[in-house]
Amino acid sequence: MISPKITFPLIRTLIALLICCSIQSTRAVASASGEFDYAQNLQIENFPTHRLITVKNISRNSKERFQYALVPKGQAVPELPKGAMLIRTPVERVVVMATTFVGYIDTLGLQDSLVGVATPDFINNPEVHERIDAGQIITVQTGQSLDIERMLLLQPDLILTSSSGNPLFDVHPQLARSGLPVVLSASYMEQHPLARSEWIKFIAAFYQQDAQADLIFDQIAERYNQLVADTKDIQPRPTVFSGAPYASAWHVPGGRSYVAQAIADAGGDYIWRDDTTSGGIPLDFERVFLKAAKADIWINPSSYRDLKALVSADQRFMHFQAAKDGEIYNNSKQFNLTGGNNIWERGIVHPDEVLADMIKIFHPDLAKDHEFIYYEQLN
Repeated sequence: MISPKITFPLIRTLIALLICCSIQSTRAVASASGEFDYAQNLQIENFPTHRLITVKNISRNSKERFQYALVPKGQAVPELPKGAMLIRTPVERVVVMATTFVGYIDTLGLQDSLVGVATPDFINNPEVHERIDAGQIITVQTGQSLDIERMLLLQPDLILTSSSGNPLFDVHPQLARSGLPVVLSASYMEQHPLARSEWIKFIAAFYQQDAQADLIFDQIAERYNQLVADTKDIQPRPTVFSGAPYASAWHVPGGRSYVAQAIADAGGDYIWRDDTTSGGIPLDFERVFLKAAKADIWINPSSYRDLKALVSADQRFMHFQAAKDGEIYNNSKQFNLTGGNNIWERGIVHPDEVLADMIKIFHPDLAKDHEFIYYEQLN
């Protein structure tokens, strides 16, 4: 029996409040589930009927946000936010437009899902090359030539790509106009190597392989942080700079980039550490030389694998102290014959391995038993 003090309008109000609280609770749970340990450009929200992925900061100075609604196959499509792209999961036929995605998919053991790739010469993975040669994986782009018709015939469940911010190179607008299920990643804009690695959870979400991704990432993060602990208080720290000119510009990593973070974690003193950007900083040779002329170590000088080739490109390189001392190291040890480099595949997912290499470069006494995995010294 209802108490005479509780009126029906009051009951309706209480019910409304309960419903509101329930919705807010669901949203709070969804928001909490989207938090990541390191990745800042990604959110995954879980709802009873679907998952919603939000990707931001896709390129330098970009303010756009992209949303992807993951709805299980066979399930009715719920009401979704305006502009969200519908992706049916788990995906089974996937096209990748950049080699970094091969590393995530390979680590998850899902190579059989690949049906199309762009620019296969830059792929390092031997199994993927075997499947390309066997006709099981189709080439959908070579250079700037994009084969939309071939991609439509493949009927992919998912196309993974990224944005450079340059419309001359970005393919996602053209793919989207064709009605293809194109999804953008912003992992390369992250500020921490483990943040890039954590994007394995983004890839896994489309396959419904979240538990596997969590396990893999937790193991990688544990190894990485163990290495960081070894260098945390080490002194002195060698001064370090990175990169080499390309098309008249030297894009040095920003002071908030994952490269800068890796240098610091390996016990190095990055000379652009005070910069506040996460992308590359385009500079001319003279400005780089003024700051880096006396630096102790030079890493990642484009694709050069020996000192002769480097100096042949520009004789001024020999004026850097690091060149005079022979302290130049490149992440080129796993280049294949066509130019694919495994550091952009496995190395992105396993920054702990890359960090171990960098510690050996900066502090060889700390890594006497470590053999280089991705790096080699230019001789």
